[in-house]
Amino acid sequence: MVHIEQLLREAGLPTLEGRIFLEKATGIGQAMIAAFPERRVSEEAASAFRAMAARRNAGEPVAYILGEREFYGRSFQVGPDVLIPRPETELLVELALARLAPDSTARVLDLGTGSGAIAVTLACERKNIEVTGVDASPAALAVARANSARLAPGAALRLIESDWFGAVAGERFDLIVGNPPYVAQDDAHLAQGDLRHEPRGALAAGPAGLDALQRICAAAPRHLQPGAWLLLEHGYDQGAACRRLLQEAGFREVLTWRDLAGIERVSGGMASG
Repeated sequence: MVHIEQLLREAGLPTLEGRIFLEKATGIGQAMIAAFPERRVSEEAASAFRAMAARRNAGEPVAYILGEREFYGRSFQVGPDVLIPRPETELLVELALARLAPDSTARVLDLGTGSGAIAVTLACERKNIEVTGVDASPAALAVARANSARLAPGAALRLIESDWFGAVAGERFDLIVGNPPYVAQDDAHLAQGDLRHEPRGALAAGPAGLDALQRICAAAPRHLQPGAWLLLEHGYDQGAACRRLLQEAGFREVLTWRDLAGIERVSGGMASG
């Protein structure tokens, strides 16, 4: 048996991270961990904690070590095959929900679904809509299907392998959303922090980070009902470029919305017709 205090001291992690991993390893709540540092835990739990601490000290993201990340109030399974869902992406969900009435039966397409965080959330929040999530990665789709089965059983949610619109040729939707790759391929941040461990193909998109956004904007009008919206998350400095791409593709009412940090985060427009 090992003292909690000793384990946390030996791990050398920030206090919050240490408590998170210890809760995962022992099942003891963080409040109890903080209140009773003299408490002892089993050698099995201590071993599990030390393994997680070693992975974190090697730079692995907390979400991958835990195997989950909260998004829009739900816990999503994540791993190195998918991006870690981020709080700023909840803005994209909010904007999508604002365009879907509570009793809506709309058909929605989520491009580059990854863990399925956006697609599953929309299916849970709007019970009558039909959601299609596409991703070019079979490994990412396996994660999305696991999240769909656990969080949205019975939902009208299909997850299919597709390079953007390839597998939905001829289909039209009432709303298209996406959080595509938008980081420049030589951006120094790709070699820093959590980004080092996340799938490069879900992050980088050409010299300026605009390749995926350009492809989506150009092709989306053929897959939208007249008056339907396209909403895309993008980089902090890509609002103007994304608005230009949307306008060049013939979208109307082109707008950009800022996240809680005041950063231009999502741009969108309405299909003509």
